Amino acid sequence: MRTSDEQVVFPILLTILSYGVLPVMLVWGWVRWCKRPKLKTMPSIISLVGFILATASAALAVSSLVYAHFLHFSDGLDPVLYRMFGSGMWISFAGILFSVSGACWQSSLRWHAPVCAVGTLAFWMNHWQFFPIVD
Repeated sequence: MRTSDEQVVFPILLTILSYGVLPVMLVWGWVRWCKRPKLKTMPSIISLVGFILATASAALAVSSLVYAHFLHFSDGLDPVLYRMFGSGMWISFAGILFSVSGACWQSSLRWHAPVCAVGTLAFWMNHWQFFPIVD
């Protein structure tokens, strides 16, 4: 693949993951967690923590979009957006660490947690070009 093709395909894949896969997996994961019996093992708790972090990152993503909409993108150097995007990336990384750690054992969120954490990271990576955090 040429560099120009990668520059087109990669953002499209990030967009599909963050806007298509992530919302479905979040809703499906919470419904599945509510309906299934809760295992009280350490790996299932670790997966739940990873899923909660992914959900928090997704909530922060929605909040940043709403904030940016009302800001009308008038100032690309808004410190609040910088903090939101920086926090969102760190929460996503923490969610990935927890969810991957719990994915080795059986639980109701075994695969939902890592997919959602990677999906939130995809959101932050996709929007990085609009709000560069690090110069």
